[in-house]
Formats: sequence, C-alpha cells, structure tokens
Amino acid sequence: MKPVSPREGEAGEAGADETAILTIDLGALAANYRTLSALAAGAECASVVKADAYGLGMAEAAPALFAAGCKTFFVATLAEAEALRALLPGAIIYVFAGLAPGTSPRFHRHDLCPVLNSAEEIAEWAAYCGSVGEKLPCAVHIDSGMNRLGLSPAEVEHVGAASDLWPALTLALVMSHLACADDPQHPKSANQRALFDALRARLPNALASLANSAGMLLGETYHYDLVRPGIALYGGDPQRSGGGWFEPVVELLGRILQVREVPAGESVGYGAIRTVKRPSRVAIVAVGYADGIFRSLSTRDEEEGLTVFIEGHAAPIIGRVSMDLITVDVTDVPPSAARRGAWVELIGENITAHDFARHAGTIDYEVLTNLGGRALRRYRNG
Repeated sequence: MKPVSPREGEAGEAGADETAILTIDLGALAANYRTLSALAAGAECASVVKADAYGLGMAEAAPALFAAGCKTFFVATLAEAEALRALLPGAIIYVFAGLAPGTSPRFHRHDLCPVLNSAEEIAEWAAYCGSVGEKLPCAVHIDSGMNRLGLSPAEVEHVGAASDLWPALTLALVMSHLACADDPQHPKSANQRALFDALRARLPNALASLANSAGMLLGETYHYDLVRPGIALYGGDPQRSGGGWFEPVVELLGRILQVREVPAGESVGYGAIRTVKRPSRVAIVAVGYADGIFRSLSTRDEEEGLTVFIEGHAAPIIGRVSMDLITVDVTDVPPSAARRGAWVELIGENITAHDFARHAGTIDYEVLTNLGGRALRRYRNG
C-alpha cells in the first residue's frame, strides 16, 4: 500500500500551515469521459458541469473535458453558462434553469441555449427570436413523471399544436430526466421512457436526450441521441449499489495536529458520545464539517465509523465531528505513521466517495459538492 502524502510536482504545493489538501485528477476526469463516450456508442456524450463542476472547479474541469472531445455542456444557471462561455468559446452550452423573464438577450449575446421548461418560456423565446429575426436554438424539457421542471403532458399537447411558435426558433433538443435510474430494478424508468417517446412525438422533430449517468447504465434504449453524464465523470457511483465503474478523480487529505494518549474510560470530543474501552492513542485531524466532513460521520459507543487511512494503515473516526476537527483512533497504527504533521486519507485510493457517502447517510453528489472549502486545491494531469 502506497504511503499517503502530498504528491510532488503538482500545482499548489502544501505549506507547513496547510491543514487539508484536495487533489483533483484531470487525467482521470478525461478518462471517465472517454469511458462514457464509448458506453454511449452512437449517441453524443455531453458533460454536466453545473455547481462548479460538482464542486471540483469548472474552470479546470471544463477545458479538460473539451480537450477529451466533449463539445456539449450543461449547467444549471445563466451565470454558470456565461462563465463557461468565457472558458470555451466553441462549446454548445445548455442551461437547465431555463428562461427567466427578460433574459433572452443575454442568452443571445453569449450564444447560449435555454432549456425551456414551460409553454410560457417557449412563447417568450419564440417572440424574442421573431423580434431579432433569428431562429435561435433551444431545448424543450418534458416532464415524464418526476413532477419537477418541465412541460406537463397537457402543456406538450398545447404547444405541439401551436404551429405559430416553431417556425420562429430552432428546436435543437427535446429532453427529460429520469427519477429512479439509480435503482436499475425500478419500474418507473421504463414508464418514463415510454411517456417521453409518446410526448416528444407531439413536438417538431429534434434530437432526444433522456439519460444522465445512471440512465446510461440502464442500457442502449435510454441513450437516444445525446447522453448527459455528471457524477460518473467525477468518479462517483451513479447507482445506489455502487460498482466502481469509473476512475476516482478526488483525493482529500487532512493533517494530524496532535496525537494524544487517552486512558480507558475517558470520552473523546463534544457531547462525550464515545468512550474508549482501552488505553488509546487518538489523532486530532484538522478537518471538520466546515470542510465537508459531515457531522453525521460522528460515532457513538458501539458504532462503527468511517475508516480512514494513514500511510496504508486503517483507523476509525471516533466521537463527534466538529467544525474544524475530527478524532481518529490510531492505537493500532505505528507511531512512525500516526504522528504530528502526517497526512490522513479521507477520500482517495482506499476510500471512495461512495464509501464516504454511505457512511454519512448521503449520496456521492452531496459529498463532492461540499468538499474543499478551506483545503489547498491542487490539479493533476491537466
């Protein structure tokens, strides 16, 4: 097992005062994109880079994906799209949040495509296109059963019959979103696919898109013309059961501030929720819930916590996770490894983001988007 320590030759070397290091492997990100592109077979593989590329840095991730062959990107907001356009002048960029009132000129100015989520948005975009005399591209989002964003079946029937709308604009994409694709056995995915097919037939002919990362793993019938992976790009597991299909992109290390001896029968941390049963050595590590180490990773007496690694040696988190610190039982770790100033692997070679999420009672998406607020951020292979 390789020792966990800051890697040399990367942007942003760790100083003596750094308490955490978040390393993002852009080479692994690009490799995951190529894997997904191959999985998509005849469909185009886009990339979802919303929320600052799932918290890992859109300014670094998007150019790496573009260099790997990605030409179409999805973001959540217009502000994200404008920032992405400055990075990638030649990319196709869709905005999930759609067309807020009065924002059509900004979409036009930056050559951005709104994902239109209602009949009202379609009418406003068509009116703007007519006013400027250009058939500008857009996507239309059909709600196929999630009951979140998107046109209802009744709205699809209404706009499909409105022949005056469509000549003014270019319908580049019709899309929907799967609610339960993370569970391959859930019947809702097939039901949504059938409804999507029925509803998109009511609209002008356009490319179709249904699958996110999890949807891609449901099979070729979900791929259509364009797939929209997100979490899989960043090394997360799209399905609840895990699987480890994609290369890990993230490593998070925390520095040991102190190693202390704790007598048997003494408690550790806030609330005294964990009492050691034997004379123990406890490492105090300089990360906490302010760094994305969720408070739900706290462990009480008799509970099994997340296991972290110090130079390949396993050690459990014990006691309560606080804002800036966690406590780790290093009684069985050699003192030469568990020492002041050493680094602890919290996510990385031995601990996947999915493992971390499972112990925290959450999902890979929330783990990644909450990492590294204070950590020294470094990028490899970019």
